[in-house]
Amino acid sequence: MVDQKNVLLGVSGGIAAYKACALTSKLTQKGANVRVIMTENAAKFVSPLTFQALSRNPVYTDTFDEKDPSKIAHIDLADWADMIIIAPATANFIGKLANGIANDMLSTTLLASEAAVYIAPAMNVHMYGHPAVMENMEKLAGWGYHFIEPGAGYLACGYVGKGRLEEPETIIKVIEEHQNVNRFLSGKKLLVSAGPTREKIDPVRFFTNRSTGKMGFAIADAAAELGAEVTLVTGPSEQKVSHSRIMRIDVETAEEMYQAMHQFFPSNDIVIKAAAVADYRPKKVYDQKLKKQPGTWQIEMERTNDILQSLGENKTHQFLVGFAAETTNPLEYGVNKLEKKNLDAIVINNVSQKGAGFGEDTNIVTYLNKQQEKEEIEIASKKEVATKLLTLINRDIKDGMQ
Repeated sequence: MVDQKNVLLGVSGGIAAYKACALTSKLTQKGANVRVIMTENAAKFVSPLTFQALSRNPVYTDTFDEKDPSKIAHIDLADWADMIIIAPATANFIGKLANGIANDMLSTTLLASEAAVYIAPAMNVHMYGHPAVMENMEKLAGWGYHFIEPGAGYLACGYVGKGRLEEPETIIKVIEEHQNVNRFLSGKKLLVSAGPTREKIDPVRFFTNRSTGKMGFAIADAAAELGAEVTLVTGPSEQKVSHSRIMRIDVETAEEMYQAMHQFFPSNDIVIKAAAVADYRPKKVYDQKLKKQPGTWQIEMERTNDILQSLGENKTHQFLVGFAAETTNPLEYGVNKLEKKNLDAIVINNVSQKGAGFGEDTNIVTYLNKQQEKEEIEIASKKEVATKLLTLINRDIKDGMQ
């Protein structure tokens, strides 16, 4: 899976930099086109000339050393790379990356790239277990970076424990396995909705809900990484897409989301409605701001179009998945929604549970398909939950459960 791939290897300043030499050699032997970026401190452990000889390509150490005046080196490398491997990744470099610091060639290139990034940490066992390091790694994992866990053994500092850079053969094996598994949605088109809707009362007021769009955006990001071509229809949300294979469509109201979902529905293979759409909207919308009046204020509401039900009534080849965010009897309501709206599967979550509510970075869900096969997904980051959901959806499609 690395044959003919453009692999950018980032080497940061730790004693394990010597292992990156073997990694460069083995990647090259497997047919990869390898280019190496070294930090200033990495060059104190291993000479750039060593990596140049092993990769048969120039080695980059300085952001301002432009080898080709027709190109900006760090942008060119960022666009060139099919994947980026950071080995070894020191505690310092992980901290820089997690906080968006771009003060050298390697960190600047990483911020400019959309390629898959694999990070192989290497450091003292106590450094590896420090809360700051652990928090930085969790943050990066939440952004979609992939970690290759360090091995346990005798460390250069004299300690025995976790923190030793994984062996080059293992690093390549892990990446190849991930690349192989990580493309099972290649050739598929996926439509997902996310976020809340806003139903206008007057120019300054509207009805909405607590949805932030995190779950829907996580599904879109995970699907793009798995090879799908993704259309994301989102209500107002501060979330950002992180992949070039995602086409983002911004809407505001339930009616706008209804129209957008039906526009893209026919051309997609998998459709996941994760948005929290308003069930009601004000019957009358005022052109001017309503002034404060004595006493109470009543607003007459009318039903919005049921997006999920209308999609279920019109589906042909699509695998249609809904979400059921409940606070009481979630499984009962979820089963009812699955059957009533002609879905192929439903994702049920109790939003009153700690770690599963709106705005959380984690989720806890139950996946239920039309054969009543139930899969519990325990608390995990929304990106991890998204990947597990897409794995289950792909399984059911392969098993013909449509």
